[in-house]
Amino acid sequence: MQFSALLQHLAVALLLAGISAGAVRLMIAFPILDHPNARSAHSRPTPRGGGVGVVLAFVIGMLVLYLRADYARIAEMQFLGVILAAVAIAAVALADDIRDLSARFRLAAQGSAALVALGSGLVVTKLALPWVGVVDLGLLGPALTLFWIVGCTNAVNFMDGLDGLVGGTLLIVSVALCAIAAELRGWFVYAAALFLAAGLAGFLPFNLHRARIFMGDVGSQFAGFVLAVLAVAATRIEGQQLSFLLVPLLMFGLLFDAAFTLARRAIMGERLAEGHRTHLYQLAQRSGMPVRAVAGVHWGFALFHAGLAVLFLAASPGSKHLVVLPALAVQLVWLTYVMARMRRAGIGWR
Repeated sequence: MQFSALLQHLAVALLLAGISAGAVRLMIAFPILDHPNARSAHSRPTPRGGGVGVVLAFVIGMLVLYLRADYARIAEMQFLGVILAAVAIAAVALADDIRDLSARFRLAAQGSAALVALGSGLVVTKLALPWVGVVDLGLLGPALTLFWIVGCTNAVNFMDGLDGLVGGTLLIVSVALCAIAAELRGWFVYAAALFLAAGLAGFLPFNLHRARIFMGDVGSQFAGFVLAVLAVAATRIEGQQLSFLLVPLLMFGLLFDAAFTLARRAIMGERLAEGHRTHLYQLAQRSGMPVRAVAGVHWGFALFHAGLAVLFLAASPGSKHLVVLPALAVQLVWLTYVMARMRRAGIGWR
């Protein structure tokens, strides 16, 4: 990429970040209040819905891209599908922030938005498996894609419960994905990740501890959905055998906590739709670890995974899957550390 083009893109990102910050300020001035309850990490009513700024920056960027930058667009139907699905899930999530919707309705809305993306042609058709190679998924492809998009959307939403944790982590993930896509000349993924990063950069200063505003479902579900769709789009970068593992690797810290907590609660016979405060990041905070430190740990995970993603791209096809092992090892160390803090603080899993 030419230096002049890079400066132009940075200028666009700064403008979008400013738009995001302006929208967040409006959401603070005219708040949708999040009143604390037994499951909350905050102790006073705090505005939520700050993710509106992220949504606005992303959608404006995508519309400009659609109108002006043909070289960075994927197929017409897929491009429109991404925009429409993202806007739809943001609208439902904002309604959920205003008045709590049922879990079934939210899940149905997420599934519908994912089906819009699938219907536009964004489907994982092949998957690189360890020791097997590239496998054609056939009819399993749409089902796997649907599961991934809905699962990633909810995982990010579940993890958004502590000041700065998800906003900062996803900012790092988006910047890393943007840089990788630029190196691989995947211009659609590059631009979309840039717009998402700009929106998050405008929001994050207001969400650092003590947060002036929370992202809300409109931000967490939207960002999770967009990154899930970009994971699918990234597999289509021409001339590259880019495994589907790339984006999940960048987000591994968030995905591990969400998956571990869901599996543990299922094994313990808990109602999965019931609210709780037993994610690893919540247990770390409840055991006395400062909020900034917990968020910083997850930011560190994202930076570490960005480094692993670079190794992932450089690795031979037969060894790419091994890059997941150090990411998993770090999460197991984190799990062990949190459990030790829980024992000292006398905290259980419920």
